[in-house]
Amino acid sequence: MKIAILGYGTVGSGVFEIVRSNPEGIARRAGKEIEIKYVLDLRDFPGNPVEEVLVHDFAQIVDDPEVSVIVEVMGGVEPAYSFVKEALLKGKSVCTSNKELVAKHGAELLEIAKQKKENFLFEASVGGGIPIIRPLNQSLTVDEIQEVTGILNGTTNYILTKMRDEGADFADVLADAQARGYAERNPSADVDGYDAGRKIAILTSLAYGMQVDYEDIYTEGITKITKEDIAYANAVGANIKLFGTSKTVDGKVYAMVAPCMIGRDHPLYVVDDVFNAVLVRGNFLGDVMFYGKGAGKLPTASAVVSDVVDAVKHQGVNVMTIWNSRKLELADINTLQSSFFVRVPAAEKEKAKSLFAVDQEVTAEGIAGEYAFFTKPMAEGDFQGAAAKTKVLSRIRVEGTTKKWRNMI
Repeated sequence: MKIAILGYGTVGSGVFEIVRSNPEGIARRAGKEIEIKYVLDLRDFPGNPVEEVLVHDFAQIVDDPEVSVIVEVMGGVEPAYSFVKEALLKGKSVCTSNKELVAKHGAELLEIAKQKKENFLFEASVGGGIPIIRPLNQSLTVDEIQEVTGILNGTTNYILTKMRDEGADFADVLADAQARGYAERNPSADVDGYDAGRKIAILTSLAYGMQVDYEDIYTEGITKITKEDIAYANAVGANIKLFGTSKTVDGKVYAMVAPCMIGRDHPLYVVDDVFNAVLVRGNFLGDVMFYGKGAGKLPTASAVVSDVVDAVKHQGVNVMTIWNSRKLELADINTLQSSFFVRVPAAEKEKAKSLFAVDQEVTAEGIAGEYAFFTKPMAEGDFQGAAAKTKVLSRIRVEGTTKKWRNMI
């Protein structure tokens, strides 16, 4: 079985390495030997083994009847979308790690694959090396998904972990993450929550079987999290994590990306550093968590190669994925009930107590001149209305404020 790889960057070179390094194991699982016939890239790589199969013209790949599976790891929407669509229309299966492509055009590309009795597979697009797409699509089919919550971005999780452990400022830890290669020179996609937004859009679309546009998801990053916020969280034994969440409440689907303060009883509390995790809650199964490295060359490439094996095993047979192009209308986030951690200047204490239903007051060593507290659950819109009447220094949503956690605090 001959395949082609579009893009020889971090993930593409990882796919090339895995396929070339473990041909017997892959053939045993796929039922056929898999050979890389082409690698597409605009660049040349003198002295690299990829030179043997390197091409610069996509037409050479898509018009070759010997190529049955195409791996798209270029990133971005174009030309990836045009290439993938043409490949599917010409009867080739496609495997991709491209979250932007899947979030924007997943439903359409899945429909084309179904019509052509081929497959469009994208396990690596959400959790890197974490298997989450296949379980949602194949293993949790009898459950109604009530909630999907994930730490979906390793960069932000690393930053928040480092801020917690070292008491450092966001800017200093971001610079460290960039120096280590965890964050891009322009880190906006990570720290402003857009990367997590695309991933939760994909998971929500799969969970509910309809198209969710990531532009419709309320998205808030971690740039406003301060070392004072971290100090308060440490004082009560909590962690702050950037969550991508979608859940059903009273028949309505809410989705958001935002920092959350969580207690030790939350399943995602222990997920630190660059690791990612996804919590899925079903009506029969209860809670299931998927944990691992959410990015990186070989973990992501491993997930892509797993999709290649799946495509080879199902050649000519479409693996059904329930995700149609009908748009899922998300509920207004202002009606969602949430609890909040809030900081205001000490002078605003009485006003804050009159505006918010204070559940518990919080203090932290070394911080003075402030009044900090947890609220009881209230609608997001009501919180915004109350916050407009006082000076709020910081507010973070709180998840898992069970009686157990409150007593522990």
